[in-house]
Order: sequence, then structure tokens, then C-alpha cells
Amino acid sequence: MAGVLAGNRVTSLGTDMLRLIFSGAAPDAVEESFDLSSVTLLAPIPRPPKFICVGLNYRDHAMESNMAIPKVPTIFNKFPNVVIGPGESIVLPRESTQPDYEAEFAVVIGPGGRRIPASKAMDHVFGYTIVNDVSARDLQMATTQWLMGKTCDTFAPMGPAIVTKDEIADPHALDISLEIGGEILQKSNTRELIFKIPELIEFISSVVTLEPGDIISTGTPSGVGFARKPPRYLKDGDECIVRIQGLGELRNPVIAER
Repeated sequence: MAGVLAGNRVTSLGTDMLRLIFSGAAPDAVEESFDLSSVTLLAPIPRPPKFICVGLNYRDHAMESNMAIPKVPTIFNKFPNVVIGPGESIVLPRESTQPDYEAEFAVVIGPGGRRIPASKAMDHVFGYTIVNDVSARDLQMATTQWLMGKTCDTFAPMGPAIVTKDEIADPHALDISLEIGGEILQKSNTRELIFKIPELIEFISSVVTLEPGDIISTGTPSGVGFARKPPRYLKDGDECIVRIQGLGELRNPVIAER
């Protein structure tokens, strides 16, 4: 159920988020209000129509990965059923020994469309949220196709909410960071994105029709675990905290698969 989060209160809107985005307007009447401590926040869009990710979209991350700066966006996806919400556990699969974190700024599509020009792209944005693009590096790098390492169950934490487009003056000027165990492992700003939101929407929609509620996760800055010396992979008992200026923080504990 969709709701409006304001301070410590959540007001139900009496509909789900996808219906709200499809309608393009808030319901005429709102339902009752709840104290935040009495509700469980789910992922803002628990099953997005498409979960589209952008790789190597910060110059410093491409360099630390020993990969060339891309001339066109590097696109992959996660399956929608791997999305989890704030506070839910990232489960480390037995099949991987190299699970990694990636703080990301994500765009939520509002009105859909095909072949959207960059000049009109922001008209198709509903809002923004936080994503942790959790990645099993050994599975990711086993082939030239990244999908299997990117879409393990629970590997798409999202939240805590969607901040609507009108609340963010400039989406390309937001501080972004990731913390584990009191240590800041990633710290950057969305101004460092190689391909900005209009370019990404134009490029992706040139191939596939974007739909209301689609997620475009725009990439991660440097500081990921596999590029550290020594590598710093996720382990049982960790808690990932992703913070983005104006969007809040996304916290997820990490547990080993039992």
C-alpha cells in the first residue's frame, strides 16, 4: 500500500504505488495516518516492471575496475523478484564467496514512452530512490554477461521511499555514500555520473519502451569491495547503510544463507 511519509507519520493513500504512478495523480481522498514506528516500510516498488541498471557510470569506478571509460551506457538488469525493502536482510548465497556492495542513485519512471529525446526526458521522471546494487563478483565475472552475479535473491535493496521529482532541485548534485561498521567505504556526488539522467532515458528508450514504475539505477562510485586492497566483501553480520542527500538512508543487515 502506498503512503506519504512525512516526519514520523505515514498516511495511507489507499492504493498501491504502481497504480499511483500509472494514474499520474494522488487519490482524491487519503486514508488514515499511522506512526512510523507502527508500520513496516516495504520497497517503494516491490515488483517494478523493469529493473534497469547502469554499469561503470562513475569515472573513478571504471578506473578502479580496470575497465575503459564507456562511450555508450553499459546496461544490464536485475529481475524484479529480487527487490527487498529497508531493514530486510541481504542474504549471501552459498554459491558465491565474493558478495559486494554498490551504493546507487535510482530514477523512477513516471509517464512511459519510446524514443524519448533527452530534451524531454525529465518529463518522464516520477521521482528518485536509493538502491544497493549487491553483486556476487565471482558469478558476475565468470562470463562476459553480468546478469547471474547481479540478480541473486535479495540483491536489490531499495528505499526507504520515493522522493518525487519536484522535491529535488538538481538530481546531479547529490552526495552519495555507503557505510559498513562505522567505516565510509564509498563517498561521491551524482555530479560525477558519466551519463546523466536525460542521456540514460534517451538511450534506453531507443531500444525498449519505458513504463511507469520502471527503475533505472544509475551506477556506483568508487570504493566497492572487490577493488579494495585487500578486497572487502560482504559478510554475515554486516549492515549496509546507503545515504543520498535529500533521499535519506537505506539500511539492510547482511546474513549468510542458512
